[in-house]
Amino acid sequence: MSKIAVLVSIGRHPVSGTARYSRNDAAALTLATKLATQHQATLDVLHAGDPTSPALREYLALGAARVEVLAVATGDEIAPALNARLKGYDLILTGTRAEGTQDSGMLPYQLADAMNIPLLASAVDIDVEAAQVTVRQFLPKGLRRRVQASLPALVAVHPMANATPRYAYAKLREGTIEKVLVSAANASDAAAWSAKPATAKPIRLAAAEKRSGHARMLSATTTESRGGSVVIEGTSVEKAQVILAYLREHQLVDY
Repeated sequence: MSKIAVLVSIGRHPVSGTARYSRNDAAALTLATKLATQHQATLDVLHAGDPTSPALREYLALGAARVEVLAVATGDEIAPALNARLKGYDLILTGTRAEGTQDSGMLPYQLADAMNIPLLASAVDIDVEAAQVTVRQFLPKGLRRRVQASLPALVAVHPMANATPRYAYAKLREGTIEKVLVSAANASDAAAWSAKPATAKPIRLAAAEKRSGHARMLSATTTESRGGSVVIEGTSVEKAQVILAYLREHQLVDY
């Protein structure tokens, strides 16, 4: 193994929403730095997006000598640009998903499919030996399992990976952000997609069931009157008062 790449993204603080480094990608960078030291490999840190984001400099403080930014227009797919740039790498590491931005979690799968290489997801440990990468995967309920694949491969690092990023302000001052232009041949087909705001579906109000289980079972097998009232006479205000009283009685409104 001679070349390692780490894909980093812009995260968001869960409270303030301020742009910052992604904790998932920071764990991937820490594991990649350890592997690069062990195998004397070249380590490149890549980001596809806005090269002016101040959050990118935080990856310099976390150990990246430089961050190479593929300048992709807002709304364009980044998988084609990364696919063209990552040719020839033995191991590619990334987080499982972005934090609070376009966090669909599909990028590792799209990229592995486009590059025709195996994908090892939810990795908490990574070991490379004899052109084979072995990862320990995070599974629900505390379970773990080891899986293997041949290089080249792409590994998506789980947020609970065994990695402790170390922040050094001196490295932030020494590192550089390098912008790389993406050719038009790698542009996405975003024009073929249309986006519109989602419309919320109305929620039907239903009164809480206060009858016993025996009574509900009987009503399922027999036809019975469920009560209620029909208001025909009176003004619109009086009819509205009847409806409001019903909603208050069944605690469907709190005013």
